[in-house]
Amino acid sequence: MADQVSSDAVLRLFADGSTVVLQGLHRLWPPLIEFADQLAADLGHPTQVNAYVTPPSSRGFSPHYDVHDVFVLQVAGEKHWRIHEPVLTDPLRTQPWDDRAAAVAAAAEREPVIDAVLRPGDALYLPRGYLHSATALGEISAHLTVGIHSVTRWSAAESALDLVRVLAAEDPELRRSLPLGVDLADPASVADDVATVVTALRGWLDRVDPAEVADRLRARTWSQVRPEPVAPLAQATAAAALSPDTVLRLRARLRCQLREAAAGRVTLVAGRRSLELPAETREAVAGLLAAGELKVADLPGLEAADQLTLARRLVTESIATVPGASAEHHGGRERTPGNGP
Repeated sequence: MADQVSSDAVLRLFADGSTVVLQGLHRLWPPLIEFADQLAADLGHPTQVNAYVTPPSSRGFSPHYDVHDVFVLQVAGEKHWRIHEPVLTDPLRTQPWDDRAAAVAAAAEREPVIDAVLRPGDALYLPRGYLHSATALGEISAHLTVGIHSVTRWSAAESALDLVRVLAAEDPELRRSLPLGVDLADPASVADDVATVVTALRGWLDRVDPAEVADRLRARTWSQVRPEPVAPLAQATAAAALSPDTVLRLRARLRCQLREAAAGRVTLVAGRRSLELPAETREAVAGLLAAGELKVADLPGLEAADQLTLARRLVTESIATVPGASAEHHGGRERTPGNGP
């Protein structure tokens, strides 16, 4: 009954001119999951896909800007778009349009830079910050928006500042307490301490390793990509039954990189985690990363026993999966959380 009431309410709102928004389709519909993942891999920036269905002669949203780049892909019907210059160039996620609602409304009254009708098959690119609004014409309009969440220099700045927070915590001078009886309402009472802190932080910034900042930036970006869900108990059962003929498949949408490590080891960076492996497994792991799918017996550079050992480790760590091993085959409906490693 509740579902019927909810459906009726949606239909009434739609009939009254409201737009239906289907969010997160890049996590729900396999063709769009694959499309968004490949696009993110090609661009190097995370992506998302939403759908917007607008009734005839209705405007979806008032003029606004997005804090990410957008590709509009018209699917059905026609929609009239008006695009205006930004009031803020390249806004960050912390700078939404409603913080500048008055400026946005004023800018939307000016001459648009684009005034066009999109029809099925048409595409429109909107860099972040550009103001836009759209009105469906004589029939229901449906379009996809492919959002590109750009990795910015500010993202690198945040990663650098995060690293400074970790490093500077080792500074005994910065860990000192302020004097007893300090009046925090009087800026002059803490001026010397603040100056000491600012000077110390400048010094710690000079010690930051750009390579470590870049790796933190990579980890933050990769963590926004949700790998393929797996059934851990089913995969653990499959790992215990591995044979040379078992097929291993690299977990879909799991970003991986193989790196050299000290003391005869290699590091497999997988999503948000790092896995230390013996150096002799390098060729086998590199082969799986390149091929995406291999039989255990085809893992290069290892003896048969070592192939099985590596394969079990990769499956147990949810880096590789055994195709066909699912919860349904083991009497359950288990599934890992979407974020994975």
